Amino acid sequence: MVAAAVAVTGTGILALADPAARDIPLCPLKAITGLDCPFCGGLRAVHALTRFDIATALDHNALFTMSVPFLVVGWIMWLAADRGWQPPQWWRSGPALSRLALGVLAAWAVARNIPAFDWLASTA
Repeated sequence: MVAAAVAVTGTGILALADPAARDIPLCPLKAITGLDCPFCGGLRAVHALTRFDIATALDHNALFTMSVPFLVVGWIMWLAADRGWQPPQWWRSGPALSRLALGVLAAWAVARNIPAFDWLASTA
């Protein structure tokens, strides 16, 4: 329940305060190197999603925006498992899913910093 309270509170804060209006870069990697990490633009994407502006959210961080439905389903399954429900076998194969997620994040980090794919970069 603490995780739910933190997520709802954080989303509420992002709904009210636009992270793009701040002059301080929130990502140390972007501030130092100018490169986008896999999470760059995520806060601005959440802000856009709270306003149902999917196009802007995709522009800030397409991977995060497209992963939101999967994150919600995963969170619901995690809460249900915490209350005794047995998730399907594919859900319990944690190491394989973790390796897949890390691979996708690494590929995303590389792709969004290639000049030919500059349309994947986080926009300010």
